[in-house]
Amino acid sequence: MVKRFHAIIKGKVQGVFYRASAREHAKSLGIKGFVRNLPDGSVELDAEGDEDLLNQLLFWCQHGPPGARVEKVNVVWQSPKEDFGDFMIIH
Repeated sequence: MVKRFHAIIKGKVQGVFYRASAREHAKSLGIKGFVRNLPDGSVELDAEGDEDLLNQLLFWCQHGPPGARVEKVNVVWQSPKEDFGDFMIIH
């Protein structure tokens, strides 16, 4: 079943390759969406795909790559829009 979530990841998540690692992990799972840094030091991630695969990505988001220190992940589940063509980093 296709689902979608929007997440804000807080902690030491910028300058530790969080976006690149998130993109690599999402693409390996076949998930579409985007990831970007926010001005407050957090990371925003929107993802859409199979619910089980999204849960795997969400689990990864709670830890991130080596060097990251995730303090909190705020997640809102949404209805799928199927408006993503790939998973990309937005600058």
